[in-house]
Amino acid sequence: MRVAGFRVLLLCCALTLQAADAEPAPPAPRQVVTIGGGDDNPPYAFLDEHGDPAGFDIELARAIAETMGLRVRFRLAPWATIRRELLDGQVDLLQGMYYSVERNRVVEFSAPHGVINYAAFARRGAGRIATLEDLKDKAILVQRDSLMHDYLLAHHLQDHLVPVASQAEALRLLASGQGDCALVGALAGSYIIKDNHLTNLVALTQSLGPVQNLCFATRKGDVALIDTFNEGLAILERTGRYQELRSRWFSPEPPSGTPWKVVLRYFMLGFTPLLLLLGVLFLWSRTLQRQVRHRTRELEREIQGHRAAQEQLVLRQQELVQADKLAALGILVSGVAHEINNPNGLLLMNLPFLRRFVRDTLPILDVHASATEDFTLAGLPYAECREELPEVIEEMLDGAQRIKRIVNDLKDFARRDDAGEKERVDLNRMVEVAVRLVEPTLRKATHHLRFDLAPGLPQVLCNAQQVEQIIVNLLLNACQALPSPDRGIQVRTLCSAGMAVLAVQDEGVGIASEHLGRLTDPFFTTKRDQGGTGLGLSVSAGLAKEHHGKIEFESQLGKGTTVTLSLPTLPTEAPA
Repeated sequence: MRVAGFRVLLLCCALTLQAADAEPAPPAPRQVVTIGGGDDNPPYAFLDEHGDPAGFDIELARAIAETMGLRVRFRLAPWATIRRELLDGQVDLLQGMYYSVERNRVVEFSAPHGVINYAAFARRGAGRIATLEDLKDKAILVQRDSLMHDYLLAHHLQDHLVPVASQAEALRLLASGQGDCALVGALAGSYIIKDNHLTNLVALTQSLGPVQNLCFATRKGDVALIDTFNEGLAILERTGRYQELRSRWFSPEPPSGTPWKVVLRYFMLGFTPLLLLLGVLFLWSRTLQRQVRHRTRELEREIQGHRAAQEQLVLRQQELVQADKLAALGILVSGVAHEINNPNGLLLMNLPFLRRFVRDTLPILDVHASATEDFTLAGLPYAECREELPEVIEEMLDGAQRIKRIVNDLKDFARRDDAGEKERVDLNRMVEVAVRLVEPTLRKATHHLRFDLAPGLPQVLCNAQQVEQIIVNLLLNACQALPSPDRGIQVRTLCSAGMAVLAVQDEGVGIASEHLGRLTDPFFTTKRDQGGTGLGLSVSAGLAKEHHGKIEFESQLGKGTTVTLSLPTLPTEAPA
């Protein structure tokens, strides 16, 4: 804005003169400053559709008060009323008053915060109006007690004036057919015409009468309040807040029309070097700021790139370590399984012989027992041995068979499957295999283990070993989530929308909602202190995706978690 620099200069002069004339004892601080203004003077001050004060002057006064730590309230009324209330002491400050020498005798003016050009508005098709001479045969609508009103009176046009309460009212009356023209601020007039859709009005001239400075005003002698607002206005100028407010209310900005005599006067006062210095410093500062912002963005991108690369490196190292551990575990399991299978094979081979021996021996011992009083075998009465011995042998044989199944399941689970071959498999069978692998952990973790496996599930095409690995991970996670064995785990299977579904529901501590979306991220775990690596669910989710399936989570803190594994089923084969 062209007058921004001049306004700063005028403000500096005003501050210097006021500092020299200030009284030694400042007045007592006000509790609340009452700011008055016209209620129908858009875009400077008006009441909005809610009846609240609005406009550029209102926002500017509010911003100054905020900057200077003042508490303010606004009172908007017809301009003539507000002027009287200022002089009567009912309001402390006017938000916008045009400067004149006559007015300066009765009020104190701040540095200007706006420059106003008056314009003549008329209905379309009206004659030419360019000078005061053109107004002598016109009925002129003008705001009562405004500076233009005073100006026209001073030029002896009182017989042609139609005073009204506000500039907006003048234009509305003109649009309705009253009067010949209206003299209002050029910017305010354009704003009012656009806001009120007064499409039959046009501006005949953009400058009629003197260019006016718009200032804050207080009662004569209230220098402290004016100084405060001058200081606040200067701060807003330097911080760019003033220009921000003007840009919001006046776009495009109206011509300032500052007289060249004022420019020459400022130059004569010796402020030209200061203005040049301020301009150079401002441009230099903006250039440095742009360079700093540009370099900062570059550094941030570099840091983010290095951080991402470091995270990927750590991730790959951890994956290699984990893969090495799993390979070693597979070798160990294979070796242990071989060592267990040898003695267990002897048991499976000899226990059937022992069962037949006992079965053939019992009739002989029965005959002996009938002829002989009760006798003992292995320190126990024969009658008790007769009942328990076959059951003991059967339990031993079942236990050996169980050892064989578990060892075989472990060998299958640990065996590396490079081919990745898939076969038609029943989901329930894979659940049973996984349960056998972790049954000791399940029995230790909970006393309430429930199964609900739907019969007749359609088969799925999958790598059974990999799916079993997923189920084992889900079961182990459910065990780790239980705070005590009194809480339960339920394992269910069902068929839904062409998918075979496994649901593992625990009554554990639950998972926070902000963690649900990260459960399948590599190395993310909420059980780091319990030895969790954060790879189980990540690997499981990857295996499920390879099988065109998915893993989903539902959880509530304190109530438990439900994890569902969904795999696409194969079409049921028609009977031959």
